[in-house]
Amino acid sequence: MTDVDAFAYVADLPGVEEAVADARKAVDRLLGHRILRRRSAEVSTESALRGARASAVLEGASVTMDELRSAVEGHAAPIVQGSLRVSAELGSLAETWRKAPRQVLARLHVLAAADLVDQAALGRPRGAEAAVEIADPLELGAPPSPVEVGQRLDALCDLLVRPSKAPALIVAALVHGELLTLRPFGVADGVIARAAERLTFVARGLDPKSLTAPEVGHLELAADYPDALRAYASGTAEGMVRWIRHCADATVAAARDSQAICEAYLRG
Repeated sequence: MTDVDAFAYVADLPGVEEAVADARKAVDRLLGHRILRRRSAEVSTESALRGARASAVLEGASVTMDELRSAVEGHAAPIVQGSLRVSAELGSLAETWRKAPRQVLARLHVLAAADLVDQAALGRPRGAEAAVEIADPLELGAPPSPVEVGQRLDALCDLLVRPSKAPALIVAALVHGELLTLRPFGVADGVIARAAERLTFVARGLDPKSLTAPEVGHLELAADYPDALRAYASGTAEGMVRWIRHCADATVAAARDSQAICEAYLRG
């Protein structure tokens, strides 16, 4: 990811345009739902809860929606509490994400891993001097070295503050894929990567009110999620397209889930 506009390069790969169009169409259909004229904040809140639960499950937790609603009151596994904290603060981070993504990633780690690592390690990418037992709930295998993590994280954050012609879905998918491939913090990286994907949807205008929960889509497609990530990590054009297609399908599933939330509110 070293080109001036690496995001746009990926957007031009064969098959990507169709994937982006499918996702855009699904989100636009959701955004046109009439209930959103008066209850968009409620839909966004419910979507955030569903996203928090999905992200925690993908990180290895076992929690139902009913249990998650109870967890809001303070009783849940640390990764569930962390996912909830991340979800609750995402709305306030979109503007900073546009200008200082490294700062936001540090904040996301503080929120996600507050009960999982020593306070001194919060917000700091893993370094060579720290013996971190790296969580791998998706069984992706060994992550890159701390040196490579530092270089690629710098490159990613540099790309994010530059102008790009690439659609929001492409940027979001590549952010997600890169962060999960790097596992820069060693703990709660999946929660952080999925939150960064959702933040990118908001910051780049695909879903400005955060009504969809891509985390829900990734959970629905959990059987394909690790293989699609490995395809991304391969660095090949085919692997990139496979990952973009997965993220597009997850977005379609997420929009469908939020559409169901809208319909439930409409029925009363």
